[in-house]
Amino acid sequence: MASVEDFRRAAGRRLPRIFADYVEGGASGETTLAANTADFGRIRLRPRVLRDVATRDLSADFLGARHALPLMLGPVGSLGLFRAGAETASFRAAAAAGIPACLSSFAVTRPESLAPFLGPADAFQLYVLKDRDRTEAILDRVAAAGFGCLFVTVDTAVSGVRERDVRSGLRHLSRPDLRMLLDFVTHPFWLADMARIHPAGMALAEDWPETGRSYLAQAAFLAGQIDPALDWAALSWLRDRWKGRLIVKGVQDPDDALECAGRGADGIVVSNHGGRQLDGVVSSLRALGPVAQALAGRIEVLFDGGIRRGGDVARALALGASACLLGRAYVWGATVAGEAGVAAVLAVLRTELDATLALLGLRTVAELRDAGPEVLHLPADWP
Repeated sequence: MASVEDFRRAAGRRLPRIFADYVEGGASGETTLAANTADFGRIRLRPRVLRDVATRDLSADFLGARHALPLMLGPVGSLGLFRAGAETASFRAAAAAGIPACLSSFAVTRPESLAPFLGPADAFQLYVLKDRDRTEAILDRVAAAGFGCLFVTVDTAVSGVRERDVRSGLRHLSRPDLRMLLDFVTHPFWLADMARIHPAGMALAEDWPETGRSYLAQAAFLAGQIDPALDWAALSWLRDRWKGRLIVKGVQDPDDALECAGRGADGIVVSNHGGRQLDGVVSSLRALGPVAQALAGRIEVLFDGGIRRGGDVARALALGASACLLGRAYVWGATVAGEAGVAAVLAVLRTELDATLALLGLRTVAELRDAGPEVLHLPADWP
């Protein structure tokens, strides 16, 4: 497969529609979902010639360490339902590629089982719960498992309105109808794969016996426990409670970014949750520059939203990101071929980023970040 798009199409063939729509869908009319990818095409690159680019270095410093690529596997809920063992496979592929990964709170895989693959920048993604005792128990568990970095998601006070999930019946999957059952049996490779792990459960639910036996019941319980009253005081509490690196995920406004810095966060992720929360907001790429400029290096800025090409990574780095999180791109690889699929997606992006860097007349990621918007042609209405 030559591109991330090739993996997207293959994953769509392997998955039942109900899960393919879950991976690909966004909130409401999906205008922000579309903008997340389309806005990369609005920024043109400025190639420079007759420069020595015979040797190139794609390594980057972020999350307190040097990594082979300016990439990270972001947290994706329910990944283990798309292919058995996909979460472990993704961490293995990330470790082999020399980049970090982040485990979702909605993971099937136990945090402890990933200990052999963890480095100092590997992270756990947390939703702060209404019950602070339960939240603290999660923090203790993942710290004991070896996670030194915490990503706290702050853009999910309520769940976005996701029309594809309503139409497909995902919200009612605990009572599958004939249409869903036919969809399952017409995807035999996925069905046979899921039979290996049936019944699948959410790892965190091991400590919550009242949540039910199925993954979907447990996920519904966890979603109902996410605290909609999460505020700045709660972030300060979390900062005091978590002794490792703390990254706030889901920031889109410069003032919020500055407040995160003032509350002791080590970094932020500029993200609109893949267009899955509030439709009608600007793309993550349009939000990136103003946020990075406001922070002016006070804390680290990571980027999440719409990465499909190595050239997309280059644009985000030029606009101020230290590194980019992958979401759907690696999920499609994991769905198609597990660890080998994630490795193949990373190899595609590495090849594309390497070519982009060289044709811009640059040799290192550091040079690209230092050059900043000088390597771009920005639209007239770009912030």
